[in-house]
Amino acid sequence: MTNIPIVSRLVSPKQWFARAQQLISHHRWRGKRSNLHVLAQNPDHLPRFVQESTVAMRYLRLLGTMDWRHFPERDLETDWGFEAVPYASFVAACLVKLDQQFAYMSHLHRYLTDHPALVWILGFPTVPSLSHPCGFDVQASLPTPRHFTRMLRTLPNVKLQCLLDETVRLLQAELSTEVDDFAQCISLDTKHILAWVRENNSKDYVKDRYDKTKRPKGDPDCRLGCKRRRNQRASSKEPPPTPLDNPIPPNISVGEYFWGYASGVVATKVQGWSQCVLAELTQPFDQSDVSYFFPLMADVERRLGFRPRFGAFDAAFDAYYVYEYFHRDDLPDEAAFAAVPLAKRGGVQRLFDPQGLPLCQAGLPMPLRHTYLCRTARIPHERGRHVCPLRFPEVTASRCPIDHKNWPKGGCTTTLPTSAGARIRYQLDRDSEIYKDVYKQRTATERINSQAKQLGIERPRLRNRQAIANQNTLIYILINLRALQRVRELKAERQSD
Repeated sequence: MTNIPIVSRLVSPKQWFARAQQLISHHRWRGKRSNLHVLAQNPDHLPRFVQESTVAMRYLRLLGTMDWRHFPERDLETDWGFEAVPYASFVAACLVKLDQQFAYMSHLHRYLTDHPALVWILGFPTVPSLSHPCGFDVQASLPTPRHFTRMLRTLPNVKLQCLLDETVRLLQAELSTEVDDFAQCISLDTKHILAWVRENNSKDYVKDRYDKTKRPKGDPDCRLGCKRRRNQRASSKEPPPTPLDNPIPPNISVGEYFWGYASGVVATKVQGWSQCVLAELTQPFDQSDVSYFFPLMADVERRLGFRPRFGAFDAAFDAYYVYEYFHRDDLPDEAAFAAVPLAKRGGVQRLFDPQGLPLCQAGLPMPLRHTYLCRTARIPHERGRHVCPLRFPEVTASRCPIDHKNWPKGGCTTTLPTSAGARIRYQLDRDSEIYKDVYKQRTATERINSQAKQLGIERPRLRNRQAIANQNTLIYILINLRALQRVRELKAERQSD
């Protein structure tokens, strides 16, 4: 690409007009400009004003690692009376905004105006102008900050998921040559996000602050949820943990309640290299943690091409289907499992015989009497009813060996899912070294959440669920791009040593 200098008027009118037309033709966007990936592969062909811009070249190296040819672009051929802003250019600009940690789109607009070469690199449709050294009018080439905000809340999130697919593919390609078990162990956790509403401001008086039926006017999409909860009830003797004008009602648990959203993220850690994001999902704050499991794991399998063998979770994911997901019939239990602390609901510790039948308190295997489909659970599943072995299928004793209190009522009964995960949940050896090693991998999501918090995920200055979900996806894309840069720099250092 030839760098055409700004011409002077101290030439003949015919020569000046010809060179001006050449300059305008050079900078006019025709929908065929090379994407960031192609430009990054040919930096010597860039215009001189781009090569001399440190900022433009830095973001070309960061964003140009992704293959933008597969990005699902909007229809740019339709004549709307003005040139449509490409989604790819807008998304790249948003990544710049997050990297610079700008709170508002007006800050991004000002930054782009100060760096014309960056505007050219990102692919915005330029408006030719001979009065500017770069050959185009920067202000006229950029959308307004309000239009930037409008695009963020209308951009389909599936388009951003394609870029997250690309970052995972690049990281997998880079690290698979260095390790044999890339992403075989994953961890999943959620990050709370506070909505930008007055109900979350403890210094502002709001009547019925914790009434979940009265959604905030500032963000009707957000929901009331609990960040942290204690196993006790509020009482009149205890000082309320919220302002005196809005005490927590005595009929709910004591905890930290906010209006907002939550972001679920699946991460993996490669020892000695980095950690990266494999999947993410944003939902309102009233959704439980386990509701993230199946959608996120489906994305993980699609991106990796295989199912991970190990998973690390906190006690909120202590559900039979989490253990069932990682269980392999063709592998021993210690070769594939989910490391989850046991949540002792009801204080019952189940024991099983080698055939998988639960044992009663007398140590006898309880036979299966019948099964049924439970449709009221979050995940409809088959459940089995196990009864006293001394009374079914035949009565073989006149009394219980331990004189259990339920003997006069027909003996002990228990209901469990017929899935193998219901048994593994109790039989998992949580004191073994392999369990402890897998559970330590939870630090991957903790590190990712820490980076996301630094990029502003916890308190976004947005008032729309779609906009917040899009910004969260962009944050995780940027985290993966930074991880990719670190991996390549570390590989280059090791090769040079």
